[in-house]
Amino acid sequence: MKLTILGGGGFRVPLVYGALLGDRAEGRVTRVVLHDLDAGRLSAVTRVLAEQAAGVSGAPEVSATTDLDEALSGADFVFSAIRVGGLEGRAQDERVALAEGVLGQETVGAGGIAYGLRTVPVAVDIARRVARLAPDAWVINFTNPAGLVTEAMSRHLGDRVIGICDSPVGLGRRIARVLGGDPNEAWIDYVGLNHLGWVRGLRIAGRDELPRLLADPDLLGSFEEGKLFGADWLRSLGAVPNEYLHYYYFNRETVRAYQRAEKTRGAFLRDQQARFYEELRDPEAAALSAWDRTRAEREATYMAENRESAGAGERDADDLSGGYEKVALALMRAIARDERTTLILNVRNNGTLAALDADAVIEVPCLVDANGAHPVTVAPLPDHATGLVCAVKGVEREVLTAAENGSRTTAVKAFALHPLVDSVTVARRLVEGYTAVHPGLSYLK
Repeated sequence: MKLTILGGGGFRVPLVYGALLGDRAEGRVTRVVLHDLDAGRLSAVTRVLAEQAAGVSGAPEVSATTDLDEALSGADFVFSAIRVGGLEGRAQDERVALAEGVLGQETVGAGGIAYGLRTVPVAVDIARRVARLAPDAWVINFTNPAGLVTEAMSRHLGDRVIGICDSPVGLGRRIARVLGGDPNEAWIDYVGLNHLGWVRGLRIAGRDELPRLLADPDLLGSFEEGKLFGADWLRSLGAVPNEYLHYYYFNRETVRAYQRAEKTRGAFLRDQQARFYEELRDPEAAALSAWDRTRAEREATYMAENRESAGAGERDADDLSGGYEKVALALMRAIARDERTTLILNVRNNGTLAALDADAVIEVPCLVDANGAHPVTVAPLPDHATGLVCAVKGVEREVLTAAENGSRTTAVKAFALHPLVDSVTVARRLVEGYTAVHPGLSYLK
């Protein structure tokens, strides 16, 4: 079975390959093709993978190419993990937004819109090529903003593109551990959009244990989201939000923390990864140990500004092990082998949330089998959450329209309508700022 990884020179690719090395069942991946536009990054990551596979019997064969059509042809699965504009693009997204006093995070607010406007045209081109070159392939989308990009690709691939994110899974596992349950046995009632969802219940042995958590201040203060949001606010909501909702609920505090930071997150990662790839230009360098060291630092500093603004302290060691590669492999195995499972995924709504149309991509628990991912019927969201979901989905639709017709006016509308952009004047300045620094937005007229 052939797996193609787009963005194959990306830093997190070894997480995926490492997970593949432990798979010994029938129907497993035997060939991995890495595609990237940067041959140097491809070479570095290929070295890391070679060291991972050393001494592992039956490790999947790895090849690398800068030819997209070659990479896609005959693929059974495609993991799309591209970053249009690279980490320098992310750093610019952050700087332009923060200069206007608004959030520049890569998936939320102005930064997410800018990233989406750059990425959607490229993702659509990929989707069209997959439909032509590998019509039977399943596309698993890692690329952020994951919900928006998945919806753009679904217009050409239908339900054969599925978006993944490890945030909901990590949140559910943290809650289950705090409650003394087995995370692998818990049912997580999670509903929303990518990076905009809420855990409304968590069933262990058929019993919803979330009310017990919300009633206990000590338990609430013992895990990441409890520290970020505070026990009082979680009890007010009657739910536990995805950590990315901290950008909405505590926006002023977070923007101030980002403005005070020595470097933005994108600038930190840009410089950190530049050192890693530079180190691997030395053919004698130990690739895997360099990657491990860099990854540990990356994970430990994740959402550091949010934790600082909330006084949440250091990130727990249990949260530093990643997880999106496990979601991706579980999804791929379920489809390839008809091993039925339940995963929280980004899929087309198809009537799951009445407030949104059938084609809107949402993030909910899904039953997965050989025919793909099928969203589970869920109860409606409360009004405050429905309003936020509908507002952000409306912005995503404006981004898709702007990317399709190249309308600068529509791009301004997308920024102006976002809940975290407080002025049409600011929206216009954001579009001016982003088009000035991003060649990839030259299509906006």
